[in-house]
Amino acid sequence: MVLEAAVRGLGAPRGPAFLTPPINVTQAGGGSTVPKTVVPSQPPRGGRILAAAALVAALTGAAAGTAGAVGARLLEGLEPAPAAALPRVAPAPSASLTGLSATAARVLPSVVSVETRSAGGSGFVVDGSGHILTNAHVVRGSSTVTVVLHDGSRLNARVAGADDGEDLAVLEVDHPGELTPATLGRSAELSVGDQVLAIGSPLGLSGTVTSGIVSALDREVRLGGSRRTAVQTDASINPGNSGGPLVNARGEVVGVNTAIAASRGGGNIGIGFAIPIDRAAPIAERIIRN
Repeated sequence: MVLEAAVRGLGAPRGPAFLTPPINVTQAGGGSTVPKTVVPSQPPRGGRILAAAALVAALTGAAAGTAGAVGARLLEGLEPAPAAALPRVAPAPSASLTGLSATAARVLPSVVSVETRSAGGSGFVVDGSGHILTNAHVVRGSSTVTVVLHDGSRLNARVAGADDGEDLAVLEVDHPGELTPATLGRSAELSVGDQVLAIGSPLGLSGTVTSGIVSALDREVRLGGSRRTAVQTDASINPGNSGGPLVNARGEVVGVNTAIAASRGGGNIGIGFAIPIDRAAPIAERIIRN
């Protein structure tokens, strides 16, 4: 069965920034205990006056002491207690990225956004000489384009050559020292169910990373006007991802994201296609040599 893959253009939305207000938790409380005053038993008859005077003094002193203690404790109860500390996980060191987080961090510096007057897409650096691989349909009709690096800097690039039949093109910039080459893997080593990441600029959102698995191998689809086999993945691919890398869990490029099977609305439905890197790399080398 042949799937028709729809390829669409690039938007440039802007998203809001979100600020989370701090939450302070305070706790207050207090109590007091009023001591009881013990009245001494009645003294002998001859010393009633002295005993009465002593009793008055004792009662007065006890009352004053009790009132002072109660007042002090009430004042203590009005003072706010320190903010309650909620249990938090200790911050992890910055060098502790593992799994897909480490994979994304390793590949992102090699991925660029590709901008033309009429369209746009993604690409990735393939060597240290300033060459970037992308899709031919991304730069069709343009001789020069703009590439936006991971740090936001912009460079002018020339279209060094293209293979429309395979839907691949190579760009070249004048300042290769600012580029970070990606590591190319082998698509022949892929298996259905392998975990992969798709990286690019869907709808103009540069540096977007999505994850999924290899859904099928050697899926026949229409690419560049002719039928070609492709890697099928359920990693979210949308307009603007075209030309970006599909990478394995080790961060090696195993495909060039190229097309999606789209519904009438044109959005991602979990079926994307990438040109296997084993086929794309020799074409890129031929374009660079010529």
